This record gives sequence, structure tokens and C-alpha cells, in this order.
Amino acid sequence: MISENADRCQADKGLFQIETLPFSDIPNQSKLFIKYQQNPAELAQYYGLSVDSHTQISKLIPGVLENYKTDRNVLCDTLEKMNRSCGASEKTLENIKLLRQSDCVAVVSGQQAGLFTGPLYTIYKALSAVKLTECLRGRGIKAVPVFWIATEDHDFAEVSKAYVLGQKGELVQLKNEPQRCYENLPVGYVALDDSIKKTIEELFAQLPQTEFTDELRALIEKSWKVGVDYGDAFAKLLTEILGKYGLIMLCPLNENLKKLAAPLYVEAVKKSKEIVEALQTRGKELEKNGFHAQVFVAGDYFPLFWQAKNRTRHALKQTKNGKYKVKDIEREFTLDELAELAAQQPQRFSPSVVLRSVVQDYLLPTVTYFGGAAEIAYFAQSAEVYRILNRPQTLILHRASFTLVEPKHAKTLDKYDLKLKELLAGIENILPQIVEKYLNREMADIFIEVEEKINTQLNRLDRNLAQFDPTLAKNLANRRRKILYHIGNLRTKFQHAQIQKDAVVRRRIETAFASLLPQKNLQERSLNIITFLNLYGLNLIDWIYDAIDLDDKGHRLIYL
Repeated sequence: MISENADRCQADKGLFQIETLPFSDIPNQSKLFIKYQQNPAELAQYYGLSVDSHTQISKLIPGVLENYKTDRNVLCDTLEKMNRSCGASEKTLENIKLLRQSDCVAVVSGQQAGLFTGPLYTIYKALSAVKLTECLRGRGIKAVPVFWIATEDHDFAEVSKAYVLGQKGELVQLKNEPQRCYENLPVGYVALDDSIKKTIEELFAQLPQTEFTDELRALIEKSWKVGVDYGDAFAKLLTEILGKYGLIMLCPLNENLKKLAAPLYVEAVKKSKEIVEALQTRGKELEKNGFHAQVFVAGDYFPLFWQAKNRTRHALKQTKNGKYKVKDIEREFTLDELAELAAQQPQRFSPSVVLRSVVQDYLLPTVTYFGGAAEIAYFAQSAEVYRILNRPQTLILHRASFTLVEPKHAKTLDKYDLKLKELLAGIENILPQIVEKYLNREMADIFIEVEEKINTQLNRLDRNLAQFDPTLAKNLANRRRKILYHIGNLRTKFQHAQIQKDAVVRRRIETAFASLLPQKNLQERSLNIITFLNLYGLNLIDWIYDAIDLDDKGHRLIYL
């Protein structure tokens, strides 16, 4: 039954202290993404759809339903079987049943099948889709959340690692590499072997023991087992964590889904040259307007990969004679042959990054997709693929973005009057400030006084030398730089010595950086959810969900 409560899409502002940091204040964000967050209407030439608020999304639904032609029963039969195998909750199965109805839309997000669910933003993506779904349903609109697991990707290095915080607050990397993982196998076909047992042992050897540790370990061992494919293990753990929210898992490697997508594959093959030309033109247009082309598209590019009989995935490239082939394989194909194969054996094909979203929105009645900054930027280029294939472009929104701040790190920030924005300057710049402002103000003042006096006396000498002999004044300028350099170098050595002396303070700052800005990036891009589930239990998921504000386009800090 659909509730009429529209308040479910609002953030619970009273639960935790929350601050918002604009993405424009965060280094290394793409110009295209920043502009899209600030005013997507100004980028209408690249993005066919945009909204000022999530409350306007309902107006897109008629167009989505009108253009959706996929057989819902085949789709939902497949999803039901797929999700039951993952241990789906009753709410998920109810959502699949709802999706069978012709007036139901999907709110979609997705991510690669990373180790133990990968970076934190995987969870934020999934919960963003759930939040919007509940908002739509609160207004009487039939909608379900779907998570597209990118199991077709074969870049295993991207998914093989997970980062957690160790018992002393240090950043710890975990890695799992089963046999054959680097042999061009899609991630969804990489089977876990005995190495996963060692990885799990290492994980819990590093984590502090808490009241939640045993339950968490049981969840992980239930999902990440020997013989289970990487994608299935990912789906099972994500289901265990988010099951009560009714999230529907989708693995695109499924042959029934491939058959449903076959007509689009055929069309993409036939129009492959148009797609390449359009992508290249759009890339040049983006560069001309001061942005970056998001995907490099060479002249021999092809929008589909070839799936060999041994399950390996290979790029198809155009040859000099106009045919297409896979590297190191003699067989060549004409476009007509590829089109016929795509119709009869769609399981032999896999969409490239620029075609994937179009396939996704062909299979699902997608009203909105929640992506990251890179995905939003990709859409500016892949929008051309929608156009060439006569598909309506889907609205893309940025997922919820968070940094979780533990109480001990909040105290450190408060004690030294620091904000996340200031931490972005790097620990190498923050530590000297703390030394001079809090640890040894007297010595810091002496250095300032000495530098001022040296400059005063050198200025006096400079004025007199300039009158006596200008060449001597020029010589003094060179020596001034050397004198001040040596004073500055001595000041730096003092700062290092002081911070080494104050080991407790140093550890506080270092562990704060490890948690809040691991690897000099936002926390959500490195740390795994396991760190925080071990400290706070599964209730943490509800806290994050409650903190999501669909109209807040910035990066949010949640003080736990």
C-alpha cells in the first residue's frame, strides 16, 4: 500500500549536527560537474533534462512510461529470481511485484561490485535512490529503487581493494585477488577462492573489537564465501545491509536481461559509426566551451564489447578494411554480421561505458539516475548516444555525499578550531599552524619577530645601498632571499621537532586525517562502510538515510 506521507523525503535535521560544504570549495572537482550542480539549466545543450528540485521529477513520469516498451513480466521474473538468490527481504519482493505494473517507474543507481561493497559512496548511492522512491510514493506515485551492479566491467583492480580504519585509527588497505581475476573476466564472473578467508581474517584482525563485531563478521562470512562470484557476494552483502529498504538488485550479466536488451544492441551495432562521430563531435564541443571531453573516442571505437565463450570480455575495434575484430583473434566481422549476432546471441555482447546507461534505461522505466560527479560529467557526452538511438535521455542527479565525523575527531577539530575545508589544504600545511597557534606560541612569535627585524634592517640597508651603488642593492636582494630562506627552513625544522615532541597531538591529527581525508580524498571515496558498522552497528544505515536531503547539492558532514 502506498503511503500519502510526503515528509519521508525530508532530512531529519534534529538527529545529528550536519554541516554543508559546497563542492566548489573542494579541490579537483570538474568544471562541468560544478556548473551542473549550481545551475543545470545553463547546460541544456548537453543535458536534455534538468530540475531545480526533486519535487519536480513527477512531471517526467508520463514521458518515461510512454517510451518504455520492455516486457515487464520477463524483467520482473528475472529480478525476482535474482533477488531471491541474494536473500531479498519481503519489501524487495513487494517492490518487484509493484514494478510489474505499467504505471510504476524506477529510481536507479549503481556501482561496480567492490570488495565488501567498496567505498562508502556505494551506500550513499543506494540510499539516495531509496529516499527519492519514498518521496515519490509519499505523493501517491508508484516507484521502486533499483541498484545496477556493474558486473560486466573487467577492470578488476578497481574493485579488489577496500580501506578500513585499524585499531589505532590508521588507514588499512585490504585486497582480494582470486585466481583468473586479471584475465579480462567481467567482475561478475570472478569466483572467490580460499584467499577470501584470509582477507576476512585480516579485516577483523585490524578492526577494534566492539559489541557489533561478531554480528558484522557473520554477515560478511555469509556473503563472501568460497565459490561465490564477486558480483553475487557484493549483492548479498548489500542486501544484508540495506534489505529492509526494499532495494532491488540487478546484475546485467543475466542472459534473460541480455535478450531483453538485444534490440538496442542491434541498433547500436547498426549505428555504431554515427555514435562514434557524435561522441567525437560532442567531445570537441565540450573542450571548445572550456570543459573536458569525458571519454576519449578514437576512430576505431565500438560501443559494444565482445564476450568470448570462455566468458572473457574484449574490445571490438574497426580494422583498416572496415571490418571489426578483437585483438589477437583472427576472425573479423562486418557490421551486418555483428548485428545478426547481437539479435541471436546477445549474451556475446557487453555495452561500453557510453552505452551502458542507455541499456539500463531501456531495460528499466528509469525516471532518475543517481550518480557521482564523474557519471554526471559522462552524461554530457553519452547523451549523444541516447539521441542517435532515439531514446529519451534520463535525468541524472548527484547522489548524497557525506563525511562521517566520529566524536573523537569532532573534538580534535573543535580543539584546534579546524573545519574540513581547511583540512583540504593537507596535513603538511595544518600541522605547522597547530604548532605555532597551540603548541609553542612563544617560539612562533620569536620567529615572526626575528623575520620582521631582519626585514626592517635589510630595508634600511637597501635604501642606503641604492643611493651609494645600485648594483650592491641588487646583490642585497639576492642575499635577502637566501637569509629569509634559511630562517624559514629553520622555522620548518622547529615545527617538525615540536610536533614530534607532542606525540599525542600528532596522533590525533594524523588519525583525524586518516578518517576524514584518507589518501588526501574525501572519506567517501576510500573508506568502506565496515569501519563504521563495526563501531555503530546497522543503525548507522538509518542515521545516514535520515540525513539525506535531496535538495542539498553540497557535501555534508554528519557529526556522529
